[in-house]
Amino acid sequence: MTVMEIVPVDKRRSKVILDEDFTLVLYRGEIRKFGIEEGKLLSEETYQEILNEVLFKRARERVLFLLKSSDKTEQELRRKLKDGGYPNEAADYAIEFLKEHNFINDENYGRRYVEFNSERKSQRQIQYELQKKGLDKEVIQEILREQPVDEEAQIRAYVNKKRIKAEEMDFKERGKMMAALGRRGFSYDAISRVLGGIYSEY
Repeated sequence: MTVMEIVPVDKRRSKVILDEDFTLVLYRGEIRKFGIEEGKLLSEETYQEILNEVLFKRARERVLFLLKSSDKTEQELRRKLKDGGYPNEAADYAIEFLKEHNFINDENYGRRYVEFNSERKSQRQIQYELQKKGLDKEVIQEILREQPVDEEAQIRAYVNKKRIKAEEMDFKERGKMMAALGRRGFSYDAISRVLGGIYSEY
């Protein structure tokens, strides 16, 4: 690997930009210690030293710190490490450490997420957000089968909050209400059942 450029990040750290668009973030003292200079080769041996002596430990401390503030999935933590200039080897090491000590489990994360959000988000919205966080689609569907989202209850609560009187809603107003609920991710069937139920009561 060739050191293409060393770019300061702040007063203490710099980005070491290697060929093939590969970047490390190191403290200036570490750059001096490992003899890293622009235009020079970074040997595989030195790279492994940097991983073992610096980046593995730092990546582990970083993910533990991130988990203190909020629960996160593996993909979210990997993204944070990548944004912080950690190479894949360091991310793999940190994630494996978390798994070995049961600090992360995406399936358990999904269950907690569904439990927390099942009374305020539609099933479609929950599924979309969990997929975005890196959970497998089949895992999400299994969780939702075990912990179904009561969309009808949420829709009723939304309608009640709007203080809508069913007997005063015309076709156009009903259409607007259905569109608003659809934008919130609720299924057409659930919306129809609730609004139809409202109408059938009168």
